Amino acid sequence: MSIVHRFSARALLLTGAALLPTMATAQTVSSDAQAGQSAPSAQTDESQDVIVVTGQTSRDRPLITSSADITYATREDIDRRAPRSTADMLELVPGIFVEATAGEASNNYSVRGLQGGGQRFVQLEEDGMPILYGGGGADFFFQQDLTIDRLEAVKGGSSGVLTVNGAGATINFISKRPNFREFEGAVRLTGMNYGLKRADFYYSAPLSENLAFNFGGYVQSSPGVRRNPFDYAGYRIKGSLEYRFPSGGSITLSGRRGDMETAYYASAPYRFENGRPTSITGFDIQRDNIGGDAFSSINVPVSTFVSPDGYRPFRYRDGIRSFYNQVRLDLDLPLSESVSLFAHGRYIDYFYDFNGLFPGSGTGNAGLASAVTYLTPGDASPINNVLTLGRAAFPTAVRFGIRNIRTGQVIGSNQTDVLNGLNGNGFLQRTTLNHDRVDGQDLGINAGGRWEFESGSIKNSLTVGAMYYNVKRDQNQSATASVVNDVRNNSDIYDIVALNGANGVIGSLTDSGLVSYGDWGVGIRQRKDETISLYANDEIAFGDLRIDGGIRWEQDTATAFDGQGAAVNQPVPASQGGVIRDVGSTFNGVYAPANVQRTGADGRLKQDRIAWTVGANYLITPSLSVYARYADGFQTNNIDPITTIKLYEAGVRYQYARIISGSVTAFRTNFDNQSYNFANPLNPTQQQNINADLRTKGIEIDVLVRPVPFFSVDFQGVFQDPKLVNLQIDGANQAGFEGNRPERTPAQLWTVTPAIQLPNGLGEIFGRYKRIGRIFADAGNGVALPSYGVTSAGVNLNLTPQLQVSFNAENIFNVVGLTEGNPRQGQTQAITDGFFYARGIVGPTYGGSVTFRF
Repeated sequence: MSIVHRFSARALLLTGAALLPTMATAQTVSSDAQAGQSAPSAQTDESQDVIVVTGQTSRDRPLITSSADITYATREDIDRRAPRSTADMLELVPGIFVEATAGEASNNYSVRGLQGGGQRFVQLEEDGMPILYGGGGADFFFQQDLTIDRLEAVKGGSSGVLTVNGAGATINFISKRPNFREFEGAVRLTGMNYGLKRADFYYSAPLSENLAFNFGGYVQSSPGVRRNPFDYAGYRIKGSLEYRFPSGGSITLSGRRGDMETAYYASAPYRFENGRPTSITGFDIQRDNIGGDAFSSINVPVSTFVSPDGYRPFRYRDGIRSFYNQVRLDLDLPLSESVSLFAHGRYIDYFYDFNGLFPGSGTGNAGLASAVTYLTPGDASPINNVLTLGRAAFPTAVRFGIRNIRTGQVIGSNQTDVLNGLNGNGFLQRTTLNHDRVDGQDLGINAGGRWEFESGSIKNSLTVGAMYYNVKRDQNQSATASVVNDVRNNSDIYDIVALNGANGVIGSLTDSGLVSYGDWGVGIRQRKDETISLYANDEIAFGDLRIDGGIRWEQDTATAFDGQGAAVNQPVPASQGGVIRDVGSTFNGVYAPANVQRTGADGRLKQDRIAWTVGANYLITPSLSVYARYADGFQTNNIDPITTIKLYEAGVRYQYARIISGSVTAFRTNFDNQSYNFANPLNPTQQQNINADLRTKGIEIDVLVRPVPFFSVDFQGVFQDPKLVNLQIDGANQAGFEGNRPERTPAQLWTVTPAIQLPNGLGEIFGRYKRIGRIFADAGNGVALPSYGVTSAGVNLNLTPQLQVSFNAENIFNVVGLTEGNPRQGQTQAITDGFFYARGIVGPTYGGSVTFRF
């Protein structure tokens, strides 16, 4: 679909398209998905472009009359974006700040001024139900494919009422439903210059008059967007079987399964020149990757209560492995013209095994130093504790040196010229091996009904329902450790060795380069949540005035147990070399309540909260409306205090023929008691807590202009002023932080997308320019990361009605852009000697796909 067609879709939204449920697609039967939302019964089987908007509960309500901030993106919009990750797709929603620099998974996104670095208050859904109850980590288990028909989003408004843990925004991915009319299918082959190879497929057909199925997914292999000697592979598939009752309504049984490996990127070292980030000599920050062969598989000593043999392997070659199975049942049952019932349930069994490298963790900038400094005993050396132990273990040593584990080359501390010439930069660094596995189960049920009433100019729609979630998560983040490696692509790990006068090795201070164990604590946790929600949403129209309101009460019964540390750290296995003889923080096999002061001896805590919203819309003319809304929502946090968000917004929507269509929204959000932990940069085994209130006001703009039939320009942007208030670190007030910008939060981000339609429906040529304003790396606002703009372009060609070819390129001008500093360095960061750790976008990438539909 071209942008001209997209314009037509948006115009249809504004001039009378129905606001349908989060699960409804192009079918005749209404299907309640989230909070009883439903599709209009007037749709037919042939209509495959039904427009659906998440966040409403009444039928046949035009968007121009809505009192919610809504975004809609077609399948073609998603294809035009050519997303490399789920986070990339969220850039289609104005007001969402995306840090899509981690790779395909584990990215960060935030909404309306909330600090970056997490996934809170934003709920990702598939067909109206959360991918995961808590929201965070959903992108481990979801990526768009040909089974997805469109994206719908609502920010604020009813989002906090009609779903759980989505008070800031709900991003809902709507699947294609089975075709009851005829067979249809598609195959897509995609390739990218960095090595991605992917095959998508989709197939659907009727089995009888009232029974149909579909099946689709993809397989892929990819080394990731940065240089990597490893290729990560996997698949995701899903299918559904739908039966339509002769009297109306439907029942659908569906399932999905995935087993995927993906690359992961954390921070990397940058050089700063005149306030602008650039590469360190020998390491191309736009393409290179610290990880590689040396990190393929490393046995890390750990408590025998974690692993009986005393080792837990870190495997960079596996990257992030995410596995899940899901089964789902959806029921839509109209009882009469005015009353209908719905029920939706799904169960997920999953795990992810995270093997990620974190250069600069704990030691921060201090861990990036010359090799000479590393080998010189004293406080300046990032491994001085290891050197001190080495002196005691090898009293006859004349000096220390490094031994390349891959090549065996030994360089003594007296060979300063060789050390200073190492990879052209002379640097060594500390890199943390973070191995984090989570096993979980997630059961969710949403059931209720809707009653509609109409009399004269008054129309009313009332939806009531209940949600139940039962989730469990077991986490094992033990055996985090750090190594000494150099600064180059596919870096080498070094053992620190004791040398005699002739630079002969007399002993090793490290084993496989490991210089510490248990850096991030025991890391053994169990969490459970059992929640019940009761909700109601009512929408009433008095002619051109529409008023709606909703309320949801949720009670969460949560338990939290942490693995306990032994009084004395367990020794490393006898076969382990090096001078460090214990595994660091040691799990003793016992679990205890994580916060007995809050939960009591049984580790259980019951909390409840009410979310509510009220909004109004007035239709001034058929093409012009104004609306306003207030919403009070919250986020559950297991046994931690429930955090809240209050949103105020007012907007105007306007459409003039096919020339201009869009909206402008003014908003204010108040985030209260935002709390999270970060590693103490002086002692990474200790966690510190930050708690703050955030205040943001801003304007969102979403406008499409089409001055002539063959050219259009789409502009989406947010301009905001976020501020920190009442910030505390470990309970101590930080007056110097008052009024600062929250970390990793831009004051402006906007995208402009021009497009030219080719004649005779041949396709389109389009460009995209994305601008991200300056952000701060820390809450102390000590390091400002510069603003940047990324230019992209693409072409979609319709060679035949069945054959489409597309090509796209990202970051054409090789712009350097940083999305975060080094979160593990603390809340008062600094640039040391012109160097700094950060995570940034990659250089130019390009590729394309061929799609055949049949």
